Amino acid sequence: MKIYYYPIILLIAGLLYSYWFGYTPVLVSVAYFIASIASYALYAKDKKAARRGAWRVQENTLQLTALLGGWPGALIAQQRLRHKTQKVSFRLVFAVTFLLNIGLLAWLHTAKASETLRYYSDKAGDWAVAQFGVNLGTAIVQELTAFHRPR
Repeated sequence: MKIYYYPIILLIAGLLYSYWFGYTPVLVSVAYFIASIASYALYAKDKKAARRGAWRVQENTLQLTALLGGWPGALIAQQRLRHKTQKVSFRLVFAVTFLLNIGLLAWLHTAKASETLRYYSDKAGDWAVAQFGVNLGTAIVQELTAFHRPR
């Protein structure tokens, strides 16, 4: 197994732990997944543009998607597409965004942060029902924002 998969495996284990013990809703895991797909797509688009000499995706955009949870997709894209692996300044900023994102996820495991996240998750579910009534869409929102209740 490639070494760059280890942080991603640890993230998945951490997200499972986080959900199972009631620190975060499943929406956090879904957000990581969506951000990772978006990040991979942006890297692929930038690599294709680099080969053609076309308009490129800004490095700030690539770094922002990594910071917002897309670093697993960015890490896979960097290795599989062989893109943005040689530029030291980019890699340093990427490492900082990775550490900031992991720090934020660790912070969500504090009592205060988890309580705040739980409050806003409940508000999001209530808002969806108030705006759209009870239907399949709002049921999905409520499930995604619900916390697992450990026994």
